[in-house]
Amino acid sequence: MKFSKKMNVRNDRINKTNPAIHISKNINENISKLKSDFGHSSDIEVSCFNFNNNKDLICANIYIKSLVDKNIINSLSLQLSKLKRQCYDTEPDINFDMLMNYFCGIRDSKEGFDYETLYDDLLSGNTVFLIDGCNKFFTVVTKSTEGRSIEQTTSQTVIRGPKDGFTEKIDSNILLIRRIVKSKDLRVENLSIGSITKTTVVLMYINKIAKNEIVQEIRSRLNKIEINAVLDSGYIEELIKDDKYSIFPTFLNSEKPDSVAAALLEGKVAILVDGTPYVLTAPALMVEFFQSSEDYYHHYIVSSMIRFFRFIAFFLTLLTPATYIALTTFHQEMIPTPLLISIATQREEVPLPVFLEALLMELTFEILREAGIRMPRAIGSAISIVGALVLGEAAVNAGLISAAIVVVVALTAISSFAIPNYEMSNAIRTLRFLLMILAGTLGLYGVFMGLLILILHLCKIKSITVPYLAPVAPKVQGGNRDTFFRFPLWKMKYNLKGISTDVAKVNERSPVNPNQNEKQELS
Repeated sequence: MKFSKKMNVRNDRINKTNPAIHISKNINENISKLKSDFGHSSDIEVSCFNFNNNKDLICANIYIKSLVDKNIINSLSLQLSKLKRQCYDTEPDINFDMLMNYFCGIRDSKEGFDYETLYDDLLSGNTVFLIDGCNKFFTVVTKSTEGRSIEQTTSQTVIRGPKDGFTEKIDSNILLIRRIVKSKDLRVENLSIGSITKTTVVLMYINKIAKNEIVQEIRSRLNKIEINAVLDSGYIEELIKDDKYSIFPTFLNSEKPDSVAAALLEGKVAILVDGTPYVLTAPALMVEFFQSSEDYYHHYIVSSMIRFFRFIAFFLTLLTPATYIALTTFHQEMIPTPLLISIATQREEVPLPVFLEALLMELTFEILREAGIRMPRAIGSAISIVGALVLGEAAVNAGLISAAIVVVVALTAISSFAIPNYEMSNAIRTLRFLLMILAGTLGLYGVFMGLLILILHLCKIKSITVPYLAPVAPKVQGGNRDTFFRFPLWKMKYNLKGISTDVAKVNERSPVNPNQNEKQELS
């Protein structure tokens, strides 16, 4: 496994070699430097005060108005007004300890000694207290919790099952997972990634269930990231994936807490990023991109049938246009005579070859699909439907395309919507155009060669060192009870921890531990 120690994602990285500069005992010097470093921003609030019978003791509380909770600030102001009437010692260190101990009983607080930590606390929405004569500060947590409330997911809708979804607040997302996984073995590790944004990234896994080598591998890759900003979990996915040039996603992303909790119980690792409702789970197998959390809330026969339809939709999306182009251009003898006559009659006055005809229709639909997504929600769906109907009917009547290609493109489009994971759907839609080009130049031979290359590529891909096609390739004994079909729950093997051994075997036999016996069963 090759993982570069230096990721050249940005040329203008911030130099981190400068040592931390400790704050001064002079409070005026500290305030002056702070204002200068922040460019005298208007939302920096600095309030200086002193206590009765001690006019020489100067204190200051500093916060950024746009990041704090105003109710908490008002409460702290009332507490300070009470403290000002009390008589304090003349020693700054004694007063520092008294103030910190007082606020410890009200809010979470901590102390610091350098400017970098002070700035990080301010930018996190906390309030910093300085006392003249002390070369340290203490911080009181006052950050605002405003944001989108917990509501139904928008991209992963279900008919049956939990409907609450993650939000942009990482603390709320951890809460939603802990509500489901009530275990003392659930581990939560905080990381900060991004030299400018300092985005909070949380690593979650269940101890004694998650494989230690996989946890260490993900933690190591996260610690090696060097980038200025992390705005979404997609940044993390792209930076730490095994095959960086593969179009296939190797991390599952979900905004449903029950899906992430199920992944944790299977021994996987979850990566939460502050500011996004999409949580990554790894390692991810290809078959899991065709599964939905709702599969486990319906009868296993119904769930198996729906899952089978998804795999059919996968092949229809990938192969329908390419097969149509290859058959009508190079292999007309393989088409039944009545159907061939019907297609030939429709194409009698069409000026374009089949390949350009299919390519034009596919590109038109992709543009309509993108326009429907970017348009306002109230009119987006109307634009897509009306645009497709009007353009398709007008193009057929004008003799630019045949009616058969409209059916092919419509079948391909509908099939692409049946794939549950949007990232996998995008990958298949992209590969569809490559197969169309091969079909237009080499016929079915080109299609088969493209499929062969695709299968070899899928065999090469790994997700955090776990083979992407497992448990099919490599084959895991008893690992297919929850792949193409879902076996009933009483037929699946569960150990005492409640984790499915079918999935655990895949992690247990991953190349992280190459010396392990391939035939070893999970105890």
